[in-house]
Amino acid sequence: MNIMDLVQKQEIDRVLEMRPVPDFSPGDTVKVNLKIVEGTRERIQTFEGLCIARTNNGVSSSFTLRKVSYGEGVERIFPLYSPKITEITVVRYGKVRRAKLYYQRDLSGKSARITERTTGHGMAELRARRKKPGASSPAAS
Repeated sequence: MNIMDLVQKQEIDRVLEMRPVPDFSPGDTVKVNLKIVEGTRERIQTFEGLCIARTNNGVSSSFTLRKVSYGEGVERIFPLYSPKITEITVVRYGKVRRAKLYYQRDLSGKSARITERTTGHGMAELRARRKKPGASSPAAS
């Protein structure tokens, strides 16, 4: 292991201490909270979209999210270990058979839908998060 690998591992560990990185892949709908600094003010901006690509390259890892806003397609590339990202949340797990979903750029409407993955890794946490604690069932009332 050379010195660059050690430095990259330390940087990744430092970011992972601040916030966990969820396990997601292309096809998943992801919500990213970014810290935006405007002059002296700070605010949190949310970007939610479909993950169409993921690049795993150590500390330089990144992912691309795509959403349609007011009829225009918007794509944004996020560095995975950026300190500007305050939170990454997986909203929905999608079932796809490709690593890069660039074909989504040409699709619109129903043809752009991706079916939801109901089994596999990450589904137990998503189901637990969706359940409301202490909620009574309609049959009980």
